[in-house]
Amino acid sequence: MSTKLIAESGSTKTDWVILKKGKKKQFFKTDGINPYLQSTADIVAQLEAQCGIKEKIDQVYFYGAGINSKSNKEIVKAALQLFFETKNVAVESDMLAAARGLSQDKKGMICILGTGCNACYYDGKKIKDQLPSLGYIAGDEGSGNHMGKRILQYYAYGTFDTELRMYFEEHFGNDMTQIVDRLYKQPFPNRYLASFVPLLVANRGHFMVENIIEDSFIEFFQQHLFKYRQSWKHPIYFTGSIAYLFRDVIESLCNQYEFELGRILQNPLEGLIEYHR
Repeated sequence: MSTKLIAESGSTKTDWVILKKGKKKQFFKTDGINPYLQSTADIVAQLEAQCGIKEKIDQVYFYGAGINSKSNKEIVKAALQLFFETKNVAVESDMLAAARGLSQDKKGMICILGTGCNACYYDGKKIKDQLPSLGYIAGDEGSGNHMGKRILQYYAYGTFDTELRMYFEEHFGNDMTQIVDRLYKQPFPNRYLASFVPLLVANRGHFMVENIIEDSFIEFFQQHLFKYRQSWKHPIYFTGSIAYLFRDVIESLCNQYEFELGRILQNPLEGLIEYHR
């Protein structure tokens, strides 16, 4: 029986699992893979540095962020074929991973809220309706990147009170020149912005923190879920670190907007394992 490797990747991290004879044999993590921010050579170099697989892999099923065009798919596929020395590589979007992992063969709205964001309508077999993603610069409403922008703005523009300002400076520094340099001159600015989210986690209950979380999610609901008539007809499923961290706010908003809430999972990997098993 063939040895399968399943990967579920966001912009920040990738979860990998090896299936042999239908059973999980090895689980590991690497940094995220995103063809908008990495070339084939970059991905191969990252795998060489972080992926210590010695097992012979027969099939690779990769689901990732940024897989929304043929050219982006080929960037990732070429890297995986080179590194794992197999032609049997399937590369699909993180949306399809979320759909297969969360709702399996049931109809529903599928939402990803991690470092970035996305949403679609899934008919139980295929993604049938999906708005384009504008990415970390012009979109990503409700994501870690989006919340990170708000945190940085609140700090830089003097909106935070003393308590939150001190927390920010203790954990992220107070040199705005360095912060702006890190944001505009270093790789993966979306990850950097999302790295501010622990401030929200550590200060739940503070009115400014709750405002940032709720306002960010409201923007996601308005710009994404409100645009689909299916949102009021089928359950809505959420996955991603941000969705899981602040699931209480999502549940409250679903009740407020009269949406049927499905499951909220940190990642869809276990469901993908069942799908490919």
